[in-house]
Amino acid sequence: MRLRFEQTDLRLRHRFTIARGSRDTVPVVIVMIEKDQIVGFGEASPSTRYGETPASVIAFLSDLHLDRFDAPFEFEDIGKFIQKLPGGSFAAKAAVDIALHDWLGKSKGAPLWRCWGLDKKRIPETSMTIGIDSPEIIAQKVNEASEFGVLKVKLGGKDDEEIIRTIRQVTGKKIRVDANEAWTVKEQALEKINWLESEGVELVEQPMPAHLSKEIAWVRERVHIPLLADESVRLSSDIVALKDAFDGINIKLMKCGGLAEARKMIDGAKRLAMKVMLGCMVESSVGISAAAQLGPLADYADLDGNLLVTNDPFTGVHLSSGRLVLTDLPGIGAAANN
Repeated sequence: MRLRFEQTDLRLRHRFTIARGSRDTVPVVIVMIEKDQIVGFGEASPSTRYGETPASVIAFLSDLHLDRFDAPFEFEDIGKFIQKLPGGSFAAKAAVDIALHDWLGKSKGAPLWRCWGLDKKRIPETSMTIGIDSPEIIAQKVNEASEFGVLKVKLGGKDDEEIIRTIRQVTGKKIRVDANEAWTVKEQALEKINWLESEGVELVEQPMPAHLSKEIAWVRERVHIPLLADESVRLSSDIVALKDAFDGINIKLMKCGGLAEARKMIDGAKRLAMKVMLGCMVESSVGISAAAQLGPLADYADLDGNLLVTNDPFTGVHLSSGRLVLTDLPGIGAAANN
């Protein structure tokens, strides 16, 4: 079983700005696991929010030795081994987990959604992300997203109301808001969310910093639209403690370490009657196609990371009328562009 990896930079169509900063390119690490002439692909898109960088991903992968295992068929044992490794590089762990899943699906000649007994037609409509920007660029981005019925709008700056008003001048589409922990005072968050509700916003994601769970619970008691956890939740073990503060969770493979843990998180959320959103970082079609395999189990999808870039090195799930279409290709359904 051979493990290889390489870094590549994804170029963004527009400068991407959220409450924590801006960027024009996103470095990712593509992982390949090869055995019996079958290659499984995985991807790591590390986030500095979680203390991870491409260098930390590469360091983790460089020290990863899978010699003790004969083949990716030992999937569960390999997964347990990787998750127990020190270093906390969840994006790197996700890349290996995705590659193993991809290899396993390819070895069976079936897409993962079929291996799991899911109905690919039940995948929810995905949103298109609109980053923080000037009113002119915001309007341009909304017009470019004409195929999408749902917009996910990043807020958390000084121009929140102007951004929403600009969008409402252009479209009456469904809006979901992601504040990325920007609102630090509970009364401020309450005022913001009540105003957003009056503008027809469907839900708000991570309105306050993750460590302010009591304050978020206070806000939740006083608002009428759902609050979803993002930075507040990483693993299945986090979910129970959040049931009073949030109505649902945003699961990202790069946060939780891959598909195996993501499935546990979905089960855990559903046991508590919490909603499930499948989210992403900026990723190529490898990461997005992998997450999309779980789409039929989700209530909301925000899997547009590959659509934000101009040089995706892979093809995978494709878009039709704002909805991701799962293919019948084996594994995660992604193939390298030659």
